Amino acid sequence: MFLHSVNLWNLAFYVFMVFLATLGLWDVFFGFEENKCSMSYMFEYPEYQKIELPKKLAKRYPAYELYLYGEGSYAEEHKILPLTGIPVLFLPGNAGSYKQVRSIGSIALRKAEDIDFKYHFDFFSVNFNEELVALYGGSLQKQTKFVHECIKTILKLYKGQEFAPKSVAIIGHSMGGLVARALLTLKNFKHDLINLLITQATPHVAPVMPLDRFITDFYTTVNNYWILNARHINLTTLSVAGGFRDYQVRSGLTFLPKLSHHTSALSVVSSAVPKTWVSTDHLSIVWCKQLQLTTVRAFFDLIDADTKQITQNSKKKLSVLSHHFIRHPSKHFEENPAIISDLTGTSMWVPVKVSKWTYVAYNESEKIYFTFPLENHRKIYTHVYCQSTMLQGVDLSWKAELLPTIKFLTLRLQDYPSLSHLVVYVPSVHGSKFVVDCEFFKKETRFIQLPVTHLFSFGLSSRKVMLNTNGLYYNIELLNFGQIYQAFKINVVSKCSAVKEEITSIYKLHIPWSYEDSLTIAQAPSSTEISLKLHIAQPENDSHVALLKMYTSSDCRYEVSFRFHGGALPAYVISNMLLTYRGQLYSLFSTGCCLEYATMLDKEAKPYKVDPFVIIIKFLLGYKWFKELWDVLLLPELDAIILTSQSMCFPLISLILFLFGTCTAYWSGLLSSASVRLLSSLWLALKRPSELPKDIKMISPDLPFLTIVLIIVSWTTCGALAILLSYVYYVFKVVHLQASLTTFKNSQPVNPKHSRRSEKKSNHHKDSSVHHLRLSANDAEDSLRMHSTVINLLTWIVFLSMPSLIYWLKNLRYYFKLNPDPCKPLAFILIPTMAVLGNTYTVSIKSSKLLKTASQFPLPLAVGVIAFGSAHLYRVPCFAFIPLLLHALCNFM
Repeated sequence: MFLHSVNLWNLAFYVFMVFLATLGLWDVFFGFEENKCSMSYMFEYPEYQKIELPKKLAKRYPAYELYLYGEGSYAEEHKILPLTGIPVLFLPGNAGSYKQVRSIGSIALRKAEDIDFKYHFDFFSVNFNEELVALYGGSLQKQTKFVHECIKTILKLYKGQEFAPKSVAIIGHSMGGLVARALLTLKNFKHDLINLLITQATPHVAPVMPLDRFITDFYTTVNNYWILNARHINLTTLSVAGGFRDYQVRSGLTFLPKLSHHTSALSVVSSAVPKTWVSTDHLSIVWCKQLQLTTVRAFFDLIDADTKQITQNSKKKLSVLSHHFIRHPSKHFEENPAIISDLTGTSMWVPVKVSKWTYVAYNESEKIYFTFPLENHRKIYTHVYCQSTMLQGVDLSWKAELLPTIKFLTLRLQDYPSLSHLVVYVPSVHGSKFVVDCEFFKKETRFIQLPVTHLFSFGLSSRKVMLNTNGLYYNIELLNFGQIYQAFKINVVSKCSAVKEEITSIYKLHIPWSYEDSLTIAQAPSSTEISLKLHIAQPENDSHVALLKMYTSSDCRYEVSFRFHGGALPAYVISNMLLTYRGQLYSLFSTGCCLEYATMLDKEAKPYKVDPFVIIIKFLLGYKWFKELWDVLLLPELDAIILTSQSMCFPLISLILFLFGTCTAYWSGLLSSASVRLLSSLWLALKRPSELPKDIKMISPDLPFLTIVLIIVSWTTCGALAILLSYVYYVFKVVHLQASLTTFKNSQPVNPKHSRRSEKKSNHHKDSSVHHLRLSANDAEDSLRMHSTVINLLTWIVFLSMPSLIYWLKNLRYYFKLNPDPCKPLAFILIPTMAVLGNTYTVSIKSSKLLKTASQFPLPLAVGVIAFGSAHLYRVPCFAFIPLLLHALCNFM
């Protein structure tokens, strides 16, 4: 019956939208590189020593604990406190375990053993009882206060030691990183208690799913504090994102805001971290061996030899983090590196006058200096490029940069006008073979511009460029590529002349406005496909161009081409349903009957009824007088402006989301209609057939009692639980009505005249008695059509309130009452509303004076849910329940 009310063209559209959604989900969950992280293993059995907290503290936070990580002899020695190392505190994230500290703790322990425990780190970890703080934000403030107490407890463990620490370093995974930043907002917190903060896959900008106001309020408090107090915050902070493998927290949310006064913050994607060069998913970022090794190396380079603790020098801390996480010159970190090197000695000096040179070193017995005179080269060439496959050699320059298989150096000759020679140093090696290549080139032959294909080319058009020269290095400038909604596939085809050995090429996507580079290693000859996507959109005042840097072989030719491939959805689904609801209420008011859900969805759910209003409001907010009026009315910030600031908004995104919302609303209606019919069939199979109610009673004797009980449940336990129970009651009433209608139809004679006569008698009886309404089959069908829409709306309300219920159930052994409870105010209004609607039939509201008003409200609410619920999902139920409340009031007015 539901499918019959939709024409074939609309059905084809809904199927097509499902196909597109499936492609998008496939790209999100499977369209990324394979997991290249190496697993980190413990060499000895990991142990977690519980740190005893003060009794008052343990009583105040019964669900939280503090642990010290250890292995083998280290764990045994440190069971007897106090401690002597450098404290590091690990904070797990949403549903995270305190045991996740073991990867970095074990690697740091091995590193300390290598240096005979000259320095070592003590890794502590907080047990947050695996709370779902990404879904329910009511405990974030509590976690923050507990971490403050943990820091004070940790520092007490070092009292009386010669080099006792005065601060701790913090590593925060996911929401744990946000809790660490929130420490600075506490009134009694001293900023110098933290000397370093490293966050892993932490959504700093905004919550992934803003499901309650406590999460958004917490974010607002933290981010506003860091922005307003940027001058006074001297905490060195590093944020590491997982890249495209992390589909739970997109990397764009992990970048710390770039503030002119706060220069001690770095943000980087793991694929751009030297010696890591891999994308990680949301969980593997805490155990990825390549990334944890880099982190531990940085920790040991941060140690001050005098205090045997992490240095307090902010400049050094930033230099160390930049050395290990941003640009590695293939040398050990030096705080004050020597710029001038002494090249005197008895080594062999070999002059080289050619513009392109290769040297294969194998079992060299003495050092060799190759000198390139620059006077003549400056007249012809603009740049010089050198690369070496010997990664651990000694560099005389800090300009070199490390890649997985080579280290390279590129110099622009005009930047060194007084330089007479370029010297390439080849050390003496035994049993090792490596290759050194150098070449001089003109910029215009290696820097090539390539405009990306148009957004709507859909793969029908492509751009390509042939690299005909036999160079070692190319820069492909990707013009018009700077928005996160752009997604392309680059195809690099290499064709090589006859070579005996395997040739390795490296393709590096360099994004100059953020540290989100990614590397692809290919063996030539081959055809290599590279995903071209952005985490951060190009800032408006930034003129840089995204680059594809190609480190190639002189024995190969390359061809580069590419083609196009193509949290606010719930708000758009509800908007579509509200428009459908409006159409049904209005048809009931104007014609006395209610049309099918699918028919009304096709007729009423049009984007031009919603989007223009949001666009106009966004435009007017650009004027000062309108913004002042907006603020006077105490209206919240428009979500479209928030999404634009996060580079998540472009001209067609709202239309696309609306169409997907229409599709989702359709299939949601189909699913709910089929579910009601299935449950009614099950009801009839298990119980005696029901009859249509002879007398319609809006308030049954048990209704007030049930309502009061559910309100008490909401007050004493969890609002979402009461909402769910009310929803079950409502669905039960609708299923009962469907079963009664099915029984009635099956028992009726086939004679249509008799059927019409009975309908007339029924209608006559309705008109003659106001207080004792009888329900006909037509009225029952109309009521079921209306209930179908109401069930859809209620299903989404229940769905959006589920996170707090899940959190409450998980912590039931600690707290019987959820506090704070984001769903409690909604539950107090929604419970009696659902109770009344469960006993509401269209025949009882047709003559209501409030019906016309109720039919007009859903349209502005459909606009409002898009304007204020796209980036704040917890507001969506508030817009959805208002027309339900008016619908229920139609029974009484």
